Amino acid sequence: METMTEAINLTLPDGSVRTVPAGTTPLEVAASIGPRLAKDAVGAELDGKKVDLRLPLKQGGAFRIFTVKSPEAGEFVRHSAEHVLADAVKRLWPEAEYDAGRQDHSEKFQYDFRFPRAFTPEDLEKIEEKMREILAEKSAFERVEVSREEAERIFRELGETLKLERLKDIPEGETITLYKDGPFVDLCRGPHVRDLSQVGAVKLLEASGVYFKGDEKNERLQRIYGTAFATQKEMDEHLAALEAARARDHRRLGTDLDLFSFNPLAPAMPFFHPHGAAVYIALMDYVREVNTRYGYGEVITPQILDVEMWKTSGHYDNYRENMFFTEADERVMSVKPMNCPTHCLIFGTRLRSYRDLPIRYSDFGRLHRYERSGVTNGLFRVRSFSQDDAHVFCTEEQVEEVVLGAAGMILEIYRTFGFEEVRIELSTRPEKRIGSDELWDRAEGALARALEHQGMAYQVNPGDGAFYGPKIDFHVKDSIGRSWQLGTVQLDYQLPRRFDLKYVGADGAEHPPVMIHRAMLGSIERFMAILIEQTAGAFPLWLAPVQAVVLPISEKFAEYGAKVRRALADAGVRVELDDRNEKLGYRIREAQVQKVPYMLVVGAREAEEGTVSVRRRAGEDLGAMPATDFLARVRDLTSSRSREL
Repeated sequence: METMTEAINLTLPDGSVRTVPAGTTPLEVAASIGPRLAKDAVGAELDGKKVDLRLPLKQGGAFRIFTVKSPEAGEFVRHSAEHVLADAVKRLWPEAEYDAGRQDHSEKFQYDFRFPRAFTPEDLEKIEEKMREILAEKSAFERVEVSREEAERIFRELGETLKLERLKDIPEGETITLYKDGPFVDLCRGPHVRDLSQVGAVKLLEASGVYFKGDEKNERLQRIYGTAFATQKEMDEHLAALEAARARDHRRLGTDLDLFSFNPLAPAMPFFHPHGAAVYIALMDYVREVNTRYGYGEVITPQILDVEMWKTSGHYDNYRENMFFTEADERVMSVKPMNCPTHCLIFGTRLRSYRDLPIRYSDFGRLHRYERSGVTNGLFRVRSFSQDDAHVFCTEEQVEEVVLGAAGMILEIYRTFGFEEVRIELSTRPEKRIGSDELWDRAEGALARALEHQGMAYQVNPGDGAFYGPKIDFHVKDSIGRSWQLGTVQLDYQLPRRFDLKYVGADGAEHPPVMIHRAMLGSIERFMAILIEQTAGAFPLWLAPVQAVVLPISEKFAEYGAKVRRALADAGVRVELDDRNEKLGYRIREAQVQKVPYMLVVGAREAEEGTVSVRRRAGEDLGAMPATDFLARVRDLTSSRSREL
């Protein structure tokens, strides 16, 4: 008797449903729709997850095919070019061993190698040329499922001992796949393009030293970064954007504008200089103002707490590799990586009534997280930072109101900074989590309903929630088109139960509150890095570390200049006096390089009339005005947090 093959239903973007036998590959589905689609296909997506064209489909769902013209094509192209990079290095230096590539291919690819020296710029040129030769071969990618024993045999025969170590990281029972293109073979989950003809342009960007698996206790490897696109036109546009990004690099501007520095005595922990601290404090003051309007009370909590609290919260079991530990009074203590458990302790100091809820706490407490040295990056990824952190304790009936209130705050703040394009994601339960599936179902459903009731469009990001609950993440685009994840609203049924928090409901019974975690800017350090690059260091007036500089035309008018500076400083303006014995043009240019919003030139006429001649940093001359009029202008632009001058 013939066995019937199970059928699966694939819902296409136009809403139509295509029924295919289980085990059909996306490439076969594309061919059944049309030969042109199959020819142009580079990858596919099933229920929001990108999948390889050669993957046998075992279940149905929302399905679509990506072609070379799809915005998502670049991720498949770059992952495929990554293999070409490793192939090229092996052809040039057969003794080299390749380790692993990159998980995120949204902008670039990378490969790590066991190589006896650092790669030079000349090496990169040779490798790039070899990559173009390999691309011209137009080899097809082949996906092969193998047993663990077979994979071990293959990589042992190839002499790829790093791959044997990586093989150990694959859990027992998980499918092991190899990808082949031409003579090259690698341990990989995919996905990849159909063949190398779909990789239209490659460019190697830089090389650096890294540690195996990002752990400084392991051996040092050599990493090569590159990028790839389906066409040369896309590559040229991307390289132009990279050049623009380099000009805005916050690390360079942080030095040029004397904002912050790093010191090896405190690895990956920034030192903010007076100018940088002025920006930092102005950011926090703005968030404080918004928090106050929305009913948040600021709290201050300890930085070092007994490890037992972190065991209660679940952080010890789920997060301890990112925590710093110390000892005091023969007790193991941890430096605080998050504020949420301390807010639970405050809530738990008394029995609350439902009439007290929601209770909103905000906290700018210093946090410390251990980040591997291989992933720290300027202010983007540091070990010491503050967040515009807040937690709301509420009843289940108040969840939607609180979530929407938090979302409104976040969107208001982004408009202030000029982030008009905001993308919202709902991140659902990760594999490593605490709490029952029933509570996760309730939490995910509550966040989805809140967004839908408000008509907020969102995408689902499966498996990327926090270990204690699902979350809504807010992504913005900056002035040169890069996307950043900033704010988050996280729904948590777990922590209140773990800390046995209670409130007395209208029914007279005790109930656990729901806890909502909220951040708007996220890490102040990371947001400051994004803001520096968003503005290229030319902060709006209300954030500028120096809002104005007074420039006497000559030494004869230094006394009047000092009088103007003092009057403005007394009124709260961040102002400096530059009365050095240098030409006025030189001092004006230096103020412009330092991106000071206003230059106030004073000479005989200004001293006689009690005025200042005002220039904007871009060079426009606003003419002479009374110092009181300039002060009114500064106050108006500062209080409105205008982005104009």
